[in-house]
Amino acid sequence: MAVNKPTGDNARKGALKKRSQTKTTIGGATGYTKRDRTSGEFMAVKKPKKAKKAAKKFKGVRVERAKKSAKRGR
Repeated sequence: MAVNKPTGDNARKGALKKRSQTKTTIGGATGYTKRDRTSGEFMAVKKPKKAKKAAKKFKGVRVERAKKSAKRGR
């Protein structure tokens, strides 16, 4: 029989809407920086454990995509 989760277990459902993360390079390795979307303040950085490797992303935080340039070849 299926059992529903308890309501007061402080579990998050879905993504954090007021935060985003962006890919950065830290000493030649790839890391992720979390930032608050309302104030623009950088909150935390995830660094790779070993040099020249990529760090893991923050869970449940949306990723900022690189913006394409405004110029179009016409």
